Amino acid sequence: MTEASSARATRRHHWRRDIVELAALFSAVAVADVLAHTIAHDPSGPAMLCSAAVALLAMAGFHVWWSRRHENAPPPTDTGATAASPTGPAPGAGGQETVLWRMRTTVRDEPGSLAVLCTALGARRVDILSLQTHPLSEGTVDEFLLRAPAALTSAELTRTVSEAGGTHSWLERADAHDLVDAPTRMLGLATRTALDSSELPLSLRQLLGRCTIRSVPARWLRGQPLAEQVPTEGVLEKHRMKFRDPSGGSLTIERPQLPFTPAEFARVRALVDLDARLGQRVPPRRDVLTLPEGNEITVRRADTSDLAAAREMHDRCSPKTLGLRYHGPVGDADRYLGHLLSPRFGRTLAVETASGRLVALGHLLWDGDETEVALLVEDAWQQRGIGSELLRRLVTMAAETGCESVYAITQSSNTGMVAAMRGLGLPLDYQIEEGTLVITTRPADLPARQETPQSVWIQDGTGRR
Repeated sequence: MTEASSARATRRHHWRRDIVELAALFSAVAVADVLAHTIAHDPSGPAMLCSAAVALLAMAGFHVWWSRRHENAPPPTDTGATAASPTGPAPGAGGQETVLWRMRTTVRDEPGSLAVLCTALGARRVDILSLQTHPLSEGTVDEFLLRAPAALTSAELTRTVSEAGGTHSWLERADAHDLVDAPTRMLGLATRTALDSSELPLSLRQLLGRCTIRSVPARWLRGQPLAEQVPTEGVLEKHRMKFRDPSGGSLTIERPQLPFTPAEFARVRALVDLDARLGQRVPPRRDVLTLPEGNEITVRRADTSDLAAAREMHDRCSPKTLGLRYHGPVGDADRYLGHLLSPRFGRTLAVETASGRLVALGHLLWDGDETEVALLVEDAWQQRGIGSELLRRLVTMAAETGCESVYAITQSSNTGMVAAMRGLGLPLDYQIEEGTLVITTRPADLPARQETPQSVWIQDGTGRR
């Protein structure tokens, strides 16, 4: 109930009470007149007078009890009010919708500076859900998670922070995942990194927000040195961080829109050190599928331990198949395998026959802010649905890791790859230049797929359906 409606209800209540009191007054005057005539002309007048006094005392006592009961009664409950949900937009004061924001700003390292900023946010009905501080030599970077009225625009919020003394402010929309506190988030990212080598770039992007991460191998495919020598402790620059890769290469992280802080540098270094200590690792999941003609195949994660089997598959592939996959001289195909199979640069799925022979590879490669998907199926196993199965699994992986877009580079004559991309049931963008075809899609729109009865998940040697 609003203040205006409460005031109207109060005024309406007073008006009715005044009417009741006037009616009671006139009634009392009429009764008193009748009693006066009766007492004056009737012998039983004194008895009637005493009875009336008792009745009046009883009525007065009842009136006092009734008044006190209503004065001490609790206020009426507004059944239409709902509590604000911590996981998304919710009604704020007055029933208005709210949204979550992540904000970072720099304040002077002086007593009271943060209090001024918090007071200014409170005046705009902005709720501070969490706060992290990053001390610097020239000030303190404060990182907030805010719940603000939906009507408050980003420009107004930024202006409020600026007027309260905040400088170099940065603002972006947040979601329910940002409600997790910093220690819990770091533990979750460390767990992801420990279970899978390919998770390190994804964990870093989730920790730092929008940034570009590049892994550079130690040498070119032909053997020339490529990566620069990075000190063991890493390098922190204003908008760039560099670390030494365990394989001998380098890992570079850039964020032009927001400088890095020493606290962020320390967190990233801890994740990189954890990844280096654990070495190369992939989850042991294996899926056994039955092809339409009855052959059983196994789909699993692959790494550099499959290098010899992948080279043998290359030897069984025709030059045309290798040319469609690598877009260059067939003789250089084997040089790419070490890079493609490394979990440092993405995820690879391998397809094995019942005898254990490798017959197909599917790659999901991290490429800065984008993700590339690529397939290679041995000639004798083509046109059996293996490529479509690998492609769907890879795009689903991209969707689970939060990739916004996935692209495939092939030749316009590669009808098999085009058909597999169209089979995803997703909107596709085509770009053709000098015979090279780039097909781009958004994995978040991938429709859900029902598991077939022939699909079995084998984990640690135990079959589970």
